[in-house]
Amino acid sequence: MADQNPFFSRSTLPHGLPPFGLIRDEHFREAFDRGIAEQLAEIASIIADPDAATPENTLLPLQRSGQVLARVSTVFSNRCSADSSEFTRTLEAEMAPILAAHGDAIRLDPKLFQRISAIVEQLPQLDLDAETRYLVERYRSGFLRSGAALNDTQKNSLRTLNQTLSSLTTEFEQRLLADTNASAVVVDDPAELDGLTAGQIAAAAQAAADRGLVGKYLLALVLPTGQPVLAQLTNRTLRERLSAASRARSSHGGENDTTALVVEISQLRAERASLLGFQSHAAYITADETAGSPNAVAELLGRLAPIAARNARTEQFVLQAELDAALSSAGHAPDKLTAADWAFYTERARVAKYAVDFAELRPYFEAENVLQNGVFFAATKLYGVTFTERPDLVGYHPEARVFEVANDDGSPVGLYLLDLYTRDSKRGGAWMNALSSQSYLLEKSVVVVNNLNVLKPPVGEPTLLSFDEVVTLFHEFGHALHGLFARVIYPKFAGTSVRRDFVEYPSQVNEMWMLWPEVLSNYAVHYQTAERIPEMVLDRVRAASAFNEGFATSEYLAAAILDQAWHTIPAGTLVSDVAAFERQALAAAGLNNPAVPPRYSSAYFAHIFSGGYSAGYYSYIWSEVLDADTGDWFVENGGLTRANGDRFRAKLLGVGGSKDPLEAFRDFRGRDAAIEPLLVRRGLSD
Repeated sequence: MADQNPFFSRSTLPHGLPPFGLIRDEHFREAFDRGIAEQLAEIASIIADPDAATPENTLLPLQRSGQVLARVSTVFSNRCSADSSEFTRTLEAEMAPILAAHGDAIRLDPKLFQRISAIVEQLPQLDLDAETRYLVERYRSGFLRSGAALNDTQKNSLRTLNQTLSSLTTEFEQRLLADTNASAVVVDDPAELDGLTAGQIAAAAQAAADRGLVGKYLLALVLPTGQPVLAQLTNRTLRERLSAASRARSSHGGENDTTALVVEISQLRAERASLLGFQSHAAYITADETAGSPNAVAELLGRLAPIAARNARTEQFVLQAELDAALSSAGHAPDKLTAADWAFYTERARVAKYAVDFAELRPYFEAENVLQNGVFFAATKLYGVTFTERPDLVGYHPEARVFEVANDDGSPVGLYLLDLYTRDSKRGGAWMNALSSQSYLLEKSVVVVNNLNVLKPPVGEPTLLSFDEVVTLFHEFGHALHGLFARVIYPKFAGTSVRRDFVEYPSQVNEMWMLWPEVLSNYAVHYQTAERIPEMVLDRVRAASAFNEGFATSEYLAAAILDQAWHTIPAGTLVSDVAAFERQALAAAGLNNPAVPPRYSSAYFAHIFSGGYSAGYYSYIWSEVLDADTGDWFVENGGLTRANGDRFRAKLLGVGGSKDPLEAFRDFRGRDAAIEPLLVRRGLSD
């Protein structure tokens, strides 16, 4: 019976798609246990080899090890984020410290480290290809960063820290998901929903009914502070309720409060960094990124923050005038513009200035049109790839659609899964996961997933995306293309396995095609009349796309600065008041504007306290320097052409993590990136 566990053997489905139809809850723990035992045995065999260490007898078998564990881990991780349950939450909490200990058992093994070090010493004399040479270097630096050179006492302390942190970050994620679901705003009177479309109101009614609240309306929370419907709701009281619910998530006491976890996680990370010889967790993280140091990050954020804050204050002055006029016309007393008002009056100001209302664009952004005639269309134009839906292949959830991706000559690329809709079992935000990653060494193909959190309409109703949701779909698909196109020898470099402050770059580049004339006119079609969006409206949309950049940049920078503040704390420094700590950090940066709150506050900052962006949230703006410069390159070289796409694919997307990322950028661009295009794009140039 044990052999029937689907994780124990490679999938025979196309491109190694996991056999979701065969996977049962009881298979996971069994596969974790066997996968861990098998990998430890494989490592023991490497260490026991009496021959002198070489890449062939040490690093290659190390790369081949742990296949059962890799299969179960990728599927389980995806399920925890996209379709969690009581079962997954329980097992995730159990496995977190076990998996942390397993990783340490490998990375802290002195004999394995000796073999890797011996290969490094031989490196000048070895005749290796560039990727294998880079593999040797990355293994050496990775083991050192993991504590391989510590003494036994220090290693024991590190093991304890790693296991504790893995448990705490898992707990943070689970508490946040529970509180985000619990904090959804329930509306009794549909009149309060004035400003929403009929489809949005129907979706809110369905969301309430799904929770047993028949006859009511549910406004679920998305992960960032700003909630999309704030731009539409005319009822100011409801806007304040929704904004307050968002800001209070996991910080109002009770079993789902995460503030104590925030403090403890930050402190333990600082303690671990100190043990490893770094001044702070931020210093530990950035030492292995393209930034190199927290000082480089601080220099960039410090350069941008004052200008962004100034631009936001200018925008605020305009919006305050809009609010004053609205209150006066309604016979109400003057009041100060709040964060709950910002998006609503931004849309009014946008209409007044550009004659374009983003809310009115929804009928032109029907999801299937955006996907097929926008996202896929741009990829086909650039890279020659095609997408064929495979309803015969079973995804991990009924809403996860499977597409087969092929080159224009018919050769296979991989599988792309899209899971569009929000549900209580899915964490907030949007992301890309890899269920299988390409590697010539392991003879593996690639399967990637994009997850979004779009509100699902009632049966028979169209899915109409907001402007921001269209941006998000193009962005996440950029990650998917990175994962699909990378062609490497070693699994360590597969797909998006690049430096954290580089990984957002390809996805940000892909956003540019959303508003590219040839692409936008192809997918922006009215779902009822089939009328293409008028060219005049397109011009206005493009002109308005940079509107409100002061706010957008400020809220992002505020979150990035909070991340750095938490992770530059020296070990032993006690933070007793999370809210006060936030206020002080934002005030020091000049971003303490109550009307412009951080994109994420600490208590629901999943990127850094349960995701992989701790001390790395700066990555988005750091990568955008490369992205904006690349955008200029595409414009200068003819834009959406196959030749341009082939160059970008070959020199950047296709190399995965198999070379230094900035070297890959220079191969593509011909030089280092310039910051000026970013400053112009975001209105930050003097």
